[in-house]
Amino acid sequence: MFDSKIALIVRDDLAVWQRLNVAAFLASGIAYATPEMRGEPYIDAEGQRYGSMLGQPMLVFAADLSGLQSAHRKALERELTLIPYVEAMFSTGHDEANRQAFLAEDTNNLNLVGVAIRGPKKAVDKAVKGLKMHS
Repeated sequence: MFDSKIALIVRDDLAVWQRLNVAAFLASGIAYATPEMRGEPYIDAEGQRYGSMLGQPMLVFAADLSGLQSAHRKALERELTLIPYVEAMFSTGHDEANRQAFLAEDTNNLNLVGVAIRGPKKAVDKAVKGLKMHS
């Protein structure tokens, strides 16, 4: 049905509120990076218009830090759309501070709590190979 795939990967040792927060931010990053994926607005039976969502499902996986770093590396190698979220971003209060926190990270050892990946199905499947669906 779709020739592309979206995967959100969230670290498995986070508190529930953190997992939900990370997933929401990652999904918004994919929506922003791929506006062509936006579906049509929703309209209810009385004609009230609502906002749009992405027109493609997203699969949510759980992984430890090593699994996140591996998926991140594979996604970079395959030049997939990649949205990162690092632990230091939990202690910031706004977007500019998030970017500064990310900039301060060790590029070769990111303290990832989540990543979103989008691209051709087979390439995304290779990036998330071995990861389990979030439960």
